[in-house]
Amino acid sequence: MRIPLVDLNANYHGVKEEIDRAIAEVINNSSFILGPHVEKFEENWANFCSTKYCVGLASGTEAVRLAVKAYGITRGDEVITVPNTFIATTEAISDSGARPVFVDINEKTQTIDVKKIEGKITKRTKAIICVHLYGHSCDMDPILDLGRKYNLKIIEDCAQAHGAEYKGLRVGSLGDIGCFSFFPAKILGAFGDAGAITTNNSAIAEKIRLYSNHGRTSKHKSILEGYNSRMDTIQAAILNAKLPHLEKWIGQRKTISKKYSEKLNEEVEVPEEAPWGSHAYYMYVIRTSKRDELKEYLKKGGIGTGIHYPIPLHLQGAYDYLKYKKYNFPIAEKLAEEILSLPLYPELTKEKQTYIINKIREFFSNNGGSSPARRV
Repeated sequence: MRIPLVDLNANYHGVKEEIDRAIAEVINNSSFILGPHVEKFEENWANFCSTKYCVGLASGTEAVRLAVKAYGITRGDEVITVPNTFIATTEAISDSGARPVFVDINEKTQTIDVKKIEGKITKRTKAIICVHLYGHSCDMDPILDLGRKYNLKIIEDCAQAHGAEYKGLRVGSLGDIGCFSFFPAKILGAFGDAGAITTNNSAIAEKIRLYSNHGRTSKHKSILEGYNSRMDTIQAAILNAKLPHLEKWIGQRKTISKKYSEKLNEEVEVPEEAPWGSHAYYMYVIRTSKRDELKEYLKKGGIGTGIHYPIPLHLQGAYDYLKYKKYNFPIAEKLAEEILSLPLYPELTKEKQTYIINKIREFFSNNGGSSPARRV
């Protein structure tokens, strides 16, 4: 049996007619840049996230980058975030000239440790980028309180958390601005790069819309220097075709995740859902001190897995200039050695789920029994 970590082909064939029809409509109308498909997606995504505004963008990276820029964050400023995220989060900070400042994470949720944020705030701090990881939201109330107390902008990195909730509210509607990626493997994925921001601030939405399209108010009039960061129209059409299925897909992810947790909790440490959160399960991430051996065993059995992420950002060569050292963020570093993402997507059959579970149990049975991760 061969089971990939992600099966994009299966997802496509589940909604093939709708997607093909949407793409054909764009081609037949020759409406390749912006236009009604993008406008429709912006309206639909704002409604899904319960925000007033959405601006479609070229990628999730552009969403975070333009969010930072729109708030005037610049050289000499500092932005707080976490080291266990994709580098796009911190590239957006550095691109503005500001300095990323890392905070360690909560071991259970693997999101920012809200108790450690205030100690990192200085007179140069301008924003907190909270990363909702693997489909689980950050603990937002304490973060929002700090934002009000220190006059900081709260930027939500929602790239992995489409449909995740915090106290009944969807991510992307909680802070000053939400930043989404629709990379093909996401819960809601395009057929290439695509992203968006959500906000209730009309001025910020308009500024990002200007930045995304060369600062133009009309074809030949630009009121500021911007970028070519527009959402591709075909990607918008594809996302519109997929969006009606999103809540069903999230429900299927939760069902599979529940089965994993019930069957594997004695062998590995399974994900935890905080009382205030509703996990969307973009990824199902287990922990074990035998991670590398288990990964190789599953590979031999035809099962694809992933590590998100194996090297924390403060230990990446790109951030040598920040002068962080190993053990500066012990929880993030420990998790990087023990986390393993299992296959998880709505099309994963019960037969394949059972095969994965049995292979993991088989591994531990052959290797001295269960080996849950050690608490830091």
